[in-house]
Amino acid sequence: VQLVESGGGLVQPGGSLRLSCAASGFTFSRSAMSWARQAPGKGLEWVSGIYSSGDTYYADSMKGRFTITRDNTKNTVYLQMNSLKPEDTAVYYCAIGAPTQATMGRPPIRNAYWGQGTQVTVSS
Repeated sequence: VQLVESGGGLVQPGGSLRLSCAASGFTFSRSAMSWARQAPGKGLEWVSGIYSSGDTYYADSMKGRFTITRDNTKNTVYLQMNSLKPEDTAVYYCAIGAPTQATMGRPPIRNAYWGQGTQVTVSS
Protein backbone atom coordinates (compact mmCIF):
# COMPACT_ATOMS: atom_id res chain seq x y z
CA VAL A 1 0.00 0.00 0.00
CA GLN A 2 1.35 3.39 -0.95
CA LEU A 3 -0.12 6.87 -0.61
CA VAL A 4 1.84 9.80 -1.99
CA GLU A 5 0.65 13.34 -1.33
CA SER A 6 1.65 16.34 -3.41
CA GLY A 7 0.59 19.90 -4.05
CA GLY A 8 1.49 21.54 -0.77
CA GLY A 9 3.42 24.77 -0.55
CA LEU A 10 3.37 28.38 0.55
CA VAL A 11 0.28 30.44 -0.25
CA GLN A 12 -0.99 33.83 0.85
CA PRO A 13 -4.13 34.17 2.96
CA GLY A 14 -7.18 33.98 0.74
CA GLY A 15 -5.35 31.86 -1.80
CA SER A 16 -5.98 28.34 -3.05
CA LEU A 17 -4.15 25.05 -3.31
CA ARG A 18 -5.07 21.64 -4.61
CA LEU A 19 -3.58 18.63 -2.89
CA SER A 20 -3.34 15.27 -4.62
CA CYS A 21 -2.89 11.79 -3.20
CA ALA A 22 -1.83 9.05 -5.58
CA ALA A 23 -2.73 5.62 -4.24
CA SER A 24 -1.52 2.15 -5.14
CA GLY A 25 -1.45 -1.37 -3.76
CA PHE A 26 -5.12 -1.74 -2.87
CA THR A 27 -8.54 -1.51 -4.48
CA PHE A 28 -8.88 2.24 -4.53
CA SER A 29 -12.32 2.40 -6.09
CA ARG A 30 -13.82 0.42 -3.22
CA SER A 31 -12.06 2.33 -0.46
CA ALA A 32 -13.12 5.34 1.51
CA MET A 33 -10.39 7.97 1.51
CA SER A 34 -9.77 10.98 3.68
CA TRP A 35 -7.56 13.92 4.48
CA ALA A 36 -6.34 14.82 7.93
CA ARG A 37 -3.95 17.48 9.13
CA GLN A 38 -1.68 18.43 11.97
CA ALA A 39 -0.96 22.06 12.69
CA PRO A 40 2.24 23.09 14.47
CA GLY A 41 2.03 22.19 18.16
CA LYS A 42 -1.43 20.65 17.81
CA GLY A 43 -2.92 17.20 17.46
CA LEU A 44 -4.26 15.46 14.40
CA GLU A 45 -7.69 16.41 13.11
CA TRP A 46 -9.87 15.17 10.31
CA VAL A 47 -10.36 17.48 7.36
CA SER A 48 -12.59 15.58 4.98
CA GLY A 49 -13.60 12.14 3.81
CA ILE A 50 -15.06 10.62 0.67
CA TYR A 51 -16.66 7.22 0.36
CA SER A 52 -16.73 4.90 -2.64
CA SER A 53 -20.34 5.97 -3.10
CA GLY A 54 -19.19 9.55 -3.53
CA ASP A 55 -20.60 10.70 -0.21
CA THR A 56 -18.41 13.38 1.34
CA TYR A 57 -17.94 14.74 4.84
CA TYR A 58 -16.13 17.81 6.11
CA ALA A 59 -15.01 19.21 9.40
CA ASP A 60 -17.11 22.24 10.27
CA SER A 61 -14.26 24.72 9.83
CA MET A 62 -13.61 23.49 6.27
CA LYS A 63 -17.19 23.40 4.98
CA GLY A 64 -17.66 25.76 2.10
CA ARG A 65 -13.92 26.26 1.62
CA PHE A 66 -12.55 22.77 0.94
CA THR A 67 -13.76 20.20 -1.58
CA ILE A 68 -12.74 16.57 -1.66
CA THR A 69 -13.01 14.60 -4.89
CA ARG A 70 -11.72 11.35 -6.27
CA ASP A 71 -10.77 9.98 -9.68
CA ASN A 72 -11.01 6.21 -9.64
CA THR A 73 -9.44 6.01 -13.11
CA LYS A 74 -6.30 7.60 -11.72
CA ASN A 75 -6.44 6.14 -8.21
CA THR A 76 -6.17 9.65 -6.89
CA VAL A 77 -8.00 11.68 -4.27
CA TYR A 78 -7.87 15.47 -4.28
CA LEU A 79 -8.45 18.24 -1.80
CA GLN A 80 -9.24 21.63 -3.27
CA MET A 81 -8.62 24.29 -0.65
CA ASN A 82 -9.93 27.80 -1.19
CA SER A 83 -10.00 30.92 0.97
CA LEU A 84 -7.05 29.64 2.92
CA LYS A 85 -6.34 31.09 6.35
CA PRO A 86 -3.15 31.15 8.41
CA GLU A 87 -4.78 28.63 10.76
CA ASP A 88 -4.92 26.16 7.87
CA THR A 89 -1.14 25.89 8.09
CA ALA A 90 -0.40 22.23 8.75
CA VAL A 91 0.95 18.99 7.39
CA TYR A 92 -1.83 17.40 5.39
CA TYR A 93 -2.10 13.62 5.26
CA CYS A 94 -3.98 11.32 2.96
CA ALA A 95 -5.45 8.17 4.54
CA ILE A 96 -7.36 5.05 3.63
CA GLY A 97 -10.69 5.02 5.40
CA ALA A 98 -12.78 7.96 6.42
CA PRO A 99 -14.80 9.29 9.31
CA THR A 100 -18.50 9.97 9.05
CA GLN A 101 -20.01 13.31 9.90
CA ALA A 102 -20.75 11.94 13.37
CA THR A 103 -17.13 10.93 13.99
CA MET A 104 -15.45 13.84 12.23
CA GLY A 105 -14.75 15.55 15.53
CA ARG A 106 -12.82 12.65 17.02
CA PRO A 107 -9.03 12.85 16.68
CA PRO A 108 -7.70 10.38 14.15
CA ILE A 109 -4.96 7.92 14.91
CA ARG A 110 -2.23 7.75 12.34
CA ASN A 111 -1.43 4.25 11.13
CA ALA A 112 0.28 2.40 8.31
CA TYR A 113 -2.44 3.40 5.88
CA TRP A 114 -1.52 7.06 5.87
CA GLY A 115 0.81 8.91 3.52
CA GLN A 116 3.87 10.85 4.58
CA GLY A 117 2.14 14.19 4.37
CA THR A 118 2.59 17.44 2.50
CA GLN A 119 3.23 20.81 4.12
CA VAL A 120 0.80 23.66 3.57
CA THR A 121 1.84 27.08 4.83
CA VAL A 122 -0.54 30.02 4.65
CA SER A 123 1.31 33.24 5.28
CA SER A 124 1.79 36.70 3.83
